[in-house]
Amino acid sequence: MPIVTVFGGSGFIGRYVTQKLARDGWRVRVAVRRPNEAQFVRPYGDVGQVEPIQANIRDEESTLAAIKGSDAVINLVAILFATGKQTFDAVQKEGAERIARMCAQEGIDTLVHISAIGADADSDIPYAKTKGEAERAVLHHVPNATILRPSLVFGTEDQFFNRFASMARMLPVMPLIGGDTRFQPVYVGDVAQAAVNALTDRSARGQIFELGGPDIVTMREVYEIIYDEIYRERLTVTVPWWLAKVQAFFGELPNRLFGMTPILTRDQVEQLKQDNVVTDGAKGLKDIGVASPTTMDAVLPSYLHVYRPHGQYARMKPREPGRDEDAVALPASRPADDANRLTNS
Repeated sequence: MPIVTVFGGSGFIGRYVTQKLARDGWRVRVAVRRPNEAQFVRPYGDVGQVEPIQANIRDEESTLAAIKGSDAVINLVAILFATGKQTFDAVQKEGAERIARMCAQEGIDTLVHISAIGADADSDIPYAKTKGEAERAVLHHVPNATILRPSLVFGTEDQFFNRFASMARMLPVMPLIGGDTRFQPVYVGDVAQAAVNALTDRSARGQIFELGGPDIVTMREVYEIIYDEIYRERLTVTVPWWLAKVQAFFGELPNRLFGMTPILTRDQVEQLKQDNVVTDGAKGLKDIGVASPTTMDAVLPSYLHVYRPHGQYARMKPREPGRDEDAVALPASRPADDANRLTNS
């Protein structure tokens, strides 16, 4: 049974990758900083097939120990904001370079690195810059490495649709930043399948793939999709860029003062100024074996229903102005298995 080390294998994308690897007969080492918090991955395979192990990609010794004896490596580690020692440079640039360098040292040339659309070593945005620098370092040490650049990734545990749906449930007025910015949301299961395919598809070696779903939507359209899915009408107010940066400054305070997840960062505001869609002519999902990318309509209802006023088993009457939470519930008209749709296939 071949062995693969998956750095970040218990995270949002990682857990889907780990499940698919186990089903395909791989023995999976799930390399994470806190393996005691990743025990839930064990049942993804047979007894002993999936094993959480301790590794911090900022640390040479533990990273090497996780890689030794592996036939392949997948790096999924990334951060959305910096906290303490977990900086963009330390994690996304130096960590990725360390993994690639040690793969080369151990003679492992099957490496899949998860980057992001917009990765650019010359960017002024720390997130995009370190993603680009990481790609450069990975290909320097392992020229046969496969790099995957997903757009916005959605799925049951995502921190995008869930966050805005939660906000829409609580707020009567929704602030909108970058309303015209375009995204090409890609289903987490499709990203995971692409990563697994890259391990055995020799034509993918040394290639970069940009992963986007079938739909391209603006940020404003994302809001409308969420409102429609959770059966709520909300007033949407556009926030100008200068005010968004002011809000982001204060949104970062919980992180700077207490190490908490920031509400909004200035880095994220800058990212929202740029479209996040597959580049014309770039290789994509179909080129790496995902022939029918999953639509948002096929998955969003399966987890956004929890934000509806009456849950998944009821729908609302057409709403009247000023009515929302007290709307009368009617029998559900959507398929009964809406909430049970497979989201990790």
